[in-house]
Amino acid sequence: METGESTLKASSMPIVHIALVEPEIAPNTGNIARLCAATGVRLHLIGRLGFHLDDRSLRRAGCDYWPHVDVQQHLDWRHFGLALPQARRIGVEARVERCYTAWRYQAGDVLVFGSESKGLPDAVLRDCQTVVQVPMPTGRVRSLNLATTVGIVMFEALRQIYPWPAPEEHAMSSNP
Repeated sequence: METGESTLKASSMPIVHIALVEPEIAPNTGNIARLCAATGVRLHLIGRLGFHLDDRSLRRAGCDYWPHVDVQQHLDWRHFGLALPQARRIGVEARVERCYTAWRYQAGDVLVFGSESKGLPDAVLRDCQTVVQVPMPTGRVRSLNLATTVGIVMFEALRQIYPWPAPEEHAMSSNP
């Protein structure tokens, strides 16, 4: 077993949390759940969902990984806040100035994403310590797919927090 695997499995507390506020599209949530299962990140589903948790397309996107997803559902944003009162909340929105790589992530942070059609509500944005975005240099599209954005920001947070070996170190250690 590699060092990264044992450290992740040994911790009962996730390194970071992903919070989806009123997600609408089942396959997006299924893909995000799969990312969470692969990384040990806890997934929080907040408010009214645009699908049922037993939705076939949700399960198909998550494949056979659902038993490994650490998922919690919350009635609304207030109830979510009661579940993690001390956690820093980092909102992710398309129309802000701060780049997601400019923030220093910490263990226990919550990365907060809004619905596919509306983004994050103003009340949620006000409750975040900061709001970041994934830049889209061409300006040809207004936003990225939710699952893509979650993956980009989540792996940056994990890269900053978790001491994975650099790719060249990993390749050198596995060569005889």
